[in-house]
Amino acid sequence: MDLTYLIWIILGILVLVTVVAAITAGISRRKALREGSKPAEVDPTPTKEPEATGEEKPEAGAIAAPAPALEPEAPSEPRVETPEAAGSRMARLRRRLANSNNALARGLAELLSADKLDDDTWDDFETTLITSDLGVGPTTELVEKLRSELAIDGVSEPAQARGILHHELVELVGPDMDRSINLDHAEGKPAVVLMVGVNGTGKTTTCGKLARVLVAEGKTVLLCAADTFRAAAGEQLETWGERVGVRTVRKDEGADPASVAYEAVQAGIDESVDVVLVDTAGRLHTKAGLMDELGKVKRVIEKLAPVSEVLLVLDATTGQNGLTQARIFSEVVDVSGIVLSKLDGSAKGGIVVQVQRELGVPVKLIGLGEGADDLAPLDADDFVAGLMGDDPSER
Repeated sequence: MDLTYLIWIILGILVLVTVVAAITAGISRRKALREGSKPAEVDPTPTKEPEATGEEKPEAGAIAAPAPALEPEAPSEPRVETPEAAGSRMARLRRRLANSNNALARGLAELLSADKLDDDTWDDFETTLITSDLGVGPTTELVEKLRSELAIDGVSEPAQARGILHHELVELVGPDMDRSINLDHAEGKPAVVLMVGVNGTGKTTTCGKLARVLVAEGKTVLLCAADTFRAAAGEQLETWGERVGVRTVRKDEGADPASVAYEAVQAGIDESVDVVLVDTAGRLHTKAGLMDELGKVKRVIEKLAPVSEVLLVLDATTGQNGLTQARIFSEVVDVSGIVLSKLDGSAKGGIVVQVQRELGVPVKLIGLGEGADDLAPLDADDFVAGLMGDDPSER
């Protein structure tokens, strides 16, 4: 009895669970059907039409035409400068020399401003001349002439004394010396100018500046970078040449200088240029091997064309050491002219006289600054006028 009753209870529970599960499944199915029958909601934001660009869109499947290739821009030509004329150069350099406050100029100013010319005044003036690298011989000669003339003429006016001093200084500098750059050359050959000197005197810069002087005179010029030892020497010279439209012959660092010089002179012949400027490597005058190499460069050049001019570049601030250099270089390559660089600032103007007397060759060019046109032919009258602060046009 109890067992039968228990079985019926279990069956009743199972039936109840089955009915509840069926009802729940039916309700879920009807809910899903109702949601699926609703229409899809439309986004009220209007679709933005693509803006017209004026370009037609390629059709589907069409191959786009390649974009036209851009032509590379032509490299800009370096700007060619117009060098300053020689006349205006000298006038400007004369003014700069007058303002340089060098030892010789100071000594002249003190002499001319003295109330009376007694023995002490003359002794001080003589000392100033010697310390300004004028040399003992030229100093003694100048002082004796001045004392004699001023005493004989009884000069008391400063202007008259100034005129006498100017005249005697011009005579010392040498107004009759030929200071022109020798550019004589054989038919079909260029004039060859060889630049020599010790390290640091400014040979490469002077070579570039001389090219400007020659271009201003209407000459066609070719530069030769025979300094193959100093790093960037060839590049430096080439830059100078580009500024005035002058080509530079150069080779890699360490190349044989004589072969570079030979190639440059041959190019000068082929291109019918007027002048080939050869920049050589700086070398100590005490090194016999390097000096012999310089002689070799000159001999190799002369297989093609004679060397018209050998210019020794001296640093005007070196004084007596510069004279020693000049003597030794002259023995090796027959120096025909001097270029005095760095004559501004602390330089001593008297070296112009002394170096000419020692070598018997003229100072042809002077440099008074770092500007591109700060190199000019030396004129004795203008040079003395600059030292004394005079205007030669007023005399």
